[in-house]
Amino acid sequence: MTDAPSSSAPGAVRLNKRMAELGLCSRREADLWIEQGWVKVNGQVALMGVKVTPEDRVEVDRKAHGHQATQVTILLHKPMGYVSGQAEDGHEPAVMLINPRTHWREDPSTNRFSPPQLRGLAPAGRLDIDSVGLLVLTQDGRVARQLIGEDSGIEKEYLVRVTWSPPGSGPGDKGDIATDVQKVFPPAQLARLRHGLSLDGQPLKPARVDWQNPEQLRFVLTEGKKRQIRRMCEQVGLKVVGLKRIRIGRVVLGNLPAGQWRYLGPHEKF
Repeated sequence: MTDAPSSSAPGAVRLNKRMAELGLCSRREADLWIEQGWVKVNGQVALMGVKVTPEDRVEVDRKAHGHQATQVTILLHKPMGYVSGQAEDGHEPAVMLINPRTHWREDPSTNRFSPPQLRGLAPAGRLDIDSVGLLVLTQDGRVARQLIGEDSGIEKEYLVRVTWSPPGSGPGDKGDIATDVQKVFPPAQLARLRHGLSLDGQPLKPARVDWQNPEQLRFVLTEGKKRQIRRMCEQVGLKVVGLKRIRIGRVVLGNLPAGQWRYLGPHEKF
């Protein structure tokens, strides 16, 4: 005799949410596995929408792990002019660049492109249309959760070319300083970029911000609000004229050419 899930008990949550919290898969994947009959709760095949508590025993069939093993994660050097997600305003989504012709010839992976790899392939995080650099697209819900889940603290590193409008000058004034910005930009404003700014009424987490060269800042963030770096810079009189993401966690863009992609290797971890 097996116990039924404790669906009415205090603290019960939907099974797909519990599976995601356990790091087994994404909620969407959990629903697929439940639908296929690959998930048991307390020894019984789980039904869609069932609720469970931490005391309930969740088991996953080996077929689900086999399905997960075939999922790919792709690293793309996104060029300017492509949107990260759905097509908008006539601009193509970055996933359109994933095809055999744009696969980087120096990719060390033994994986070979096949059309099923595009099924459910989605960006794990965004990169603005006018920004370039490392974009992760994945079929694997575990990777997506790690990079963009509510509790994600993965570092993302950017090189940001800027100009500065000194106080009193309007946007677009000829007074914008574009060379040796580091020399004239006030250290107190650099300190504000590191910690002290708010967006959308919420204080931002501390960031690492340093001069990479006289016209370029290096940002390391652990959050990803919409157009965050551009909006941070605006608050201290800087204008972003170029933005490139070069690292996510322990994975770097490296020599991957613009418009090309490679597979995340089996030994690479974010």
